[in-house]
Amino acid sequence: MSISVAIVEDEKNYNNALKKVINYQDDMKVVAQLFDGKQALKDLSDISPDVVMMDIQLQDMLGIDIIKKLKKEMSQTQFIMCTSFEDDEKVFNSLKAGAMGYLVKGESMDKILSSIRDVYNGGAPMSFSIARKVLSHFERKLLEIKGFDELTEREKEVLELLSQGLLYKEIADKKFIAIDTVKKHVGNIYRKLHVNNKVEAINKFNHFKN
Repeated sequence: MSISVAIVEDEKNYNNALKKVINYQDDMKVVAQLFDGKQALKDLSDISPDVVMMDIQLQDMLGIDIIKKLKKEMSQTQFIMCTSFEDDEKVFNSLKAGAMGYLVKGESMDKILSSIRDVYNGGAPMSFSIARKVLSHFERKLLEIKGFDELTEREKEVLELLSQGLLYKEIADKKFIAIDTVKKHVGNIYRKLHVNNKVEAINKFNHFKN
């Protein structure tokens, strides 16, 4: 049984090129060619292909928004985001929306075909540059988690109070400790969280809590 593929791409020449190469394979077939987001939202759930090649930036809407709207009712379909953009926000918003693959336009057709097979079989194919971004992101997250784990209970209490807007003197009074002790705790917090000031520490704390 061949892998059914839908292409959502508003650049007609690229859409047609993908269709031609995919249909040339023995193990996959294009079952839909869609050129805008409105058409994709209308037709994709009825077609229910195995794999969707989704352009991230269509003329009428973002591919990310299409995946968000369709993923729940198309839980068996795997989405591969195809894009010219490599910025972190778009990468992670795509993955959070439910895309299981992320390819930069310009990848070889061999890479695209292997990615379709890979995602169909449970993989998460990515362009090398995107994979590096994802790994770097998780390395930073691990460092943050490690930093929070290293905080003492008192340092966590001080950080919580800082996030509530209390001044050093107010924290000292509330915890019955000297201001110099508060400053020492804050210095330890900065060092362990790899930050340089109170705003960065509070932002990391709030991000970690959420």
